[in-house]
Amino acid sequence: MTTVLSVRRDNQVVMAADGQVTFESYVVKSSAKKLRRMYKGQVLCGFAGAAADGLALFERLEKKLEEYNGNLLRASVELAREWRTDKVLRRLEAMLLVADKNHTLILSGNGDVLEPDDGIAAIGSGGPYAVAAARALYEFTDMKAVDIAKEAMRIAADICIYTNHNISLEVLEF
Repeated sequence: MTTVLSVRRDNQVVMAADGQVTFESYVVKSSAKKLRRMYKGQVLCGFAGAAADGLALFERLEKKLEEYNGNLLRASVELAREWRTDKVLRRLEAMLLVADKNHTLILSGNGDVLEPDDGIAAIGSGGPYAVAAARALYEFTDMKAVDIAKEAMRIAADICIYTNHNISLEVLEF
């Protein structure tokens, strides 16, 4: 597992992910890239779960974004529908966290397309820790989204054994 976090504040959305890849009980890689920009740089996407499955879902989402002219909500709903009903896709073991200037969404193979009320969302084993830290920092500080994401990921990495401190960030300003 891993941790991918998205924080939205003041005309900015930030997505952060750790770089740890584990296989069974050991760390294989510590600097994996789990984030990607899509649709002309207007959409941020991160995955948690099996790497090959996450990359396959990236490709599917990119196609849906092209098909629906960058409409993230529509592309996400169509991907989730296809993911849930297709016999091969249904076996993929990954989740996606996606964001654009209007939406932050969690996508799963169960057909979930979830949008948090507060613009803070996370997936992966360290997701609950990162969300809790980000919500506290958002509520009780004036920190910028990028600083909240960095600090929340640091806290998650201190707690979750499947999350490391090698954090990558993508920032979308609008």
